[in-house]
Amino acid sequence: MPLIPATILTGFLGAGKTTLLKRVLSEAHGQKIAVIENEFGEENIDNEILVADTQEQIIQMSNGCVCCTIREDLRTTLADLAAKKRKGELDFERVVIETTGLADPGPVAQTFFMDDEIAESYLLDSILTLVDAKHAGSQLDQRQEARRQVGFADQIFISKTDLVAKDEVDALVHRLKHMNPRAPQRPVHFGEVPIAEVFDLKGFNLNAKLDIDPEFLSGDGHGPAHDHGHDHHGHGHHDHAHGEGHDDHCDHPHHHHHDDDVKSFVFRSSRAFNPAKLEDFLGAIVQVYGPKMLRYKGVLYMKGSDRKVVFQGVHQLMGSDLGPKWAPGEAKGSKMVFIGIDLPRDVLEQGLEQCLV
Repeated sequence: MPLIPATILTGFLGAGKTTLLKRVLSEAHGQKIAVIENEFGEENIDNEILVADTQEQIIQMSNGCVCCTIREDLRTTLADLAAKKRKGELDFERVVIETTGLADPGPVAQTFFMDDEIAESYLLDSILTLVDAKHAGSQLDQRQEARRQVGFADQIFISKTDLVAKDEVDALVHRLKHMNPRAPQRPVHFGEVPIAEVFDLKGFNLNAKLDIDPEFLSGDGHGPAHDHGHDHHGHGHHDHAHGEGHDDHCDHPHHHHHDDDVKSFVFRSSRAFNPAKLEDFLGAIVQVYGPKMLRYKGVLYMKGSDRKVVFQGVHQLMGSDLGPKWAPGEAKGSKMVFIGIDLPRDVLEQGLEQCLV
């Protein structure tokens, strides 16, 4: 039986997840979709449901790492659905999990990789995050869950842009890009979004395509990502902390007031990596900083391999695979993006530099 694709839909209360979902379901072009709802009503938002409702179970990994949580409630539901599908009691082709506005997508995503039974039935396709343009500013300022949802996203939809001035939307787009440069953003009105932008996005596939918003990397004076142009000389410009020295000629003074804890940075080098050194370094980093690493992905140039190596991860779970061969005449090089909470960029950069041949 082919794997059942699964999509995680996340976003803060009132951002329009349910509207988007209904729209997609009504437009699903003959696809049968099972929806797992995990949403609370607005009214009981303040009575500490966070604690009561999450039946998260800590599963100890064989390597002794205990920090990977999965959602036991979700695991059970997914296992039941797959069993019913096998027996022919239920007919569906894909699953959409709508999380509560306060949920951390991490344990939801990890459930697909950590549990063998689930991994044999499902393929996690992508995490979609809906951001409410009208309230995003205060939500991102006040709630780390909102910032985490942005960091985890493979695709960001911005709702209610019609209720907000254009410069505010621009500032929000810019802010989100700093947090997550690999997720495309698009406005949605009342959930109207083509189904092709919702399903089969392959956000978790190991492929040699690393989507980082090109505009983000064009050196517009704001990006935390464009200061690695000189890595191949063995020294990037790593002297200034994130955000310093980048905004001198910035036309939008309101763009850089937010020093969000969820940040991204891109590492690039045209020198090859020493495979053993890189594996040791990434393994160590994931053990130490795994809980703070939301999503990371890279296409790597490895010494001794004529093929690209692709790797990606969520928290502590990291996977890699051989990609296609380097094409004749193609400039070889590595590009990696890390998205996380207060990640020590200097530690990562220095460590990665030291893994280069």
